[in-house]
Amino acid sequence: MKRSGGCHCGAIRYEVEGDPLTHALCHCSDCRRHAGAPVVGWTMVPETALRVTRGVPRIYPSSPQGRRHFCGDCGTGLFYYNPEGLPGIVDIQSATYDDPEAVPARIQIQVAERIAWMERAHELPQFERFPPQA
Repeated sequence: MKRSGGCHCGAIRYEVEGDPLTHALCHCSDCRRHAGAPVVGWTMVPETALRVTRGVPRIYPSSPQGRRHFCGDCGTGLFYYNPEGLPGIVDIQSATYDDPEAVPARIQIQVAERIAWMERAHELPQFERFPPQA
């Protein structure tokens, strides 16, 4: 299976060959702060499965071993490498796929750091677009 994706502005494009090892929703504070979101979806694939087809991502050393790759133009987070903790593996931010629904999430990780209100987020009122204006 081949999937493609890229950043918000289109400066960075990539392709991934094969099935992911897993698709995790990460609740760690490092991911949350980098993305500015309460949770970040990651598909884990062998490094050899990823090919950047347009542009060159910038790299931010977010921890002693972790390297976050992002678009230097629009800021979209794309990839995460940690050769010590995840040798031979790259995590791809799953919301950057052209078809993010193609690979459903399988697990949640780092729930010890989850924002407490995220545990029950599925119980909040839902609207197709925006809530009614009072």
